[in-house]
Amino acid sequence: MSQRPPNIILIITDQQRFDTIGALGFDYMDTPHLDRLVREGVSFDNCFIPATSCAPARASLFTGRYPHTTRIFKNGDPWRKTWVSDLRAAGYHTVNIGKMHTTPFLAEAGFDERYVVENKDRYLQGAEFIDEWDKALIARGVVPKPGRIMYRERADYRHSLGAFVWDWDEDLQSDNFVGGFATHWIRNQTVREPLFLQIGFPGPHPPYDPTPEFERRYRDRDFGIVDPTRAEIDGQPGPFRSMREHNAEVDHDSIVHMLDPTFAQRQHQRACYMANVAMIDAQVGNILAALKDRGLLEDSIVVFTSDHGDALGDHGHSQKWTFYDIVTRVPTIVWSPGRFDGGRRIEDLYSWIDLAPTIFEFAGLTVPEGFEGISMGPALAGSPSASGRRYVFCEQSREDMMGLDWDFMTMVRDRRWKLVRLLDCDEGQLFDLESDPGETRNRWDDPDCAAERGRLSDVLTDWLIRSHYETSDWGQQWR
Repeated sequence: MSQRPPNIILIITDQQRFDTIGALGFDYMDTPHLDRLVREGVSFDNCFIPATSCAPARASLFTGRYPHTTRIFKNGDPWRKTWVSDLRAAGYHTVNIGKMHTTPFLAEAGFDERYVVENKDRYLQGAEFIDEWDKALIARGVVPKPGRIMYRERADYRHSLGAFVWDWDEDLQSDNFVGGFATHWIRNQTVREPLFLQIGFPGPHPPYDPTPEFERRYRDRDFGIVDPTRAEIDGQPGPFRSMREHNAEVDHDSIVHMLDPTFAQRQHQRACYMANVAMIDAQVGNILAALKDRGLLEDSIVVFTSDHGDALGDHGHSQKWTFYDIVTRVPTIVWSPGRFDGGRRIEDLYSWIDLAPTIFEFAGLTVPEGFEGISMGPALAGSPSASGRRYVFCEQSREDMMGLDWDFMTMVRDRRWKLVRLLDCDEGQLFDLESDPGETRNRWDDPDCAAERGRLSDVLTDWLIRSHYETSDWGQQWR
């Protein structure tokens, strides 16, 4: 390996659950390339995101601060500056291919080169924006663009739960397009090192749209789908039950949610989603091969992760916007044989914003004051003193398009307990993850759990007070 800083390849998918990688223990998945990263790298098995929608989570990663500090609470909130500019100033050639979800979409964000591909379905925010993928679709005559406007014409639209098999040229499917674009760039551009390359896959965010070959592979697999019970639904806070009903009336991201879908409908949705992940895995394999062929892989650190998960009907919910582990826990893998001993799975708690100081250390840079993340470096080095976090936190505001009856909610979680608080609401959620890992029994009103509810409420309050104090000089310079 050279003496210069390593290349850093940061691959981020959109809305990928933890239970989507074979080597992490989910044998219904065929993900050989992600399996390789797990076998040869370090998997942080309890890494949680700081927000449950795209822009707030990504802004937290790329600023090193929580949403209440960045003031980026929902998709569409403006953010255009990131710490990528620090890497560029230190001599990195910085490139983004695919999704970043800055606002505006074409913000420089510290990159020397940007080839922007945004959400598959852009209906309200940026509906008229034409990205690299749109251009390819237009050039091939795929107009109108596949999405809810087109899918609404289908007879099965309201019963498909957002799952539609891709009917056009396979290379035009958004994840194949981003993977193909990234592979082409690596193989054909003059690569200046050190390289920071961020590759953002639009999937498996809905619409769940695998190509026919991949959909056939997953159509009949057993995903262990469990329907929520009436008792679980009734035990959720009123605003959550209202959100279920809203999502069954309004088609966000080409999904019309169903309150009581059949097993066949949920199976089709899950199969398309998992097939979409498998397609991304194939593209990751192409990217790794291209890096190797160009002589770049040996001196690279590859980070693979996702910005949040997807309920997929679990707990009776659609997509994100809740704090169940299926939404807040994401795959996070660091791969660099020769730098870090591979084949390790870290069980300690970490937050997605911990990637920010970790990447600075990869680059040999001083971690800026005010970063709210902790370094994953000791864990990667195998230090016996590495212990992760005692608590992880998450927060989310109501999306403008959602029209829901809650404005803001926060979460604190330790290894055993999780507390969810909704602003100006007497209801919330409390789960004993030891006795109830599936988060089906809400203990919010259980007098036997009152002490834990009070303890975690105090932890949440102290975190917010300390965070506001320690980031008081944040200002507006990053907006």
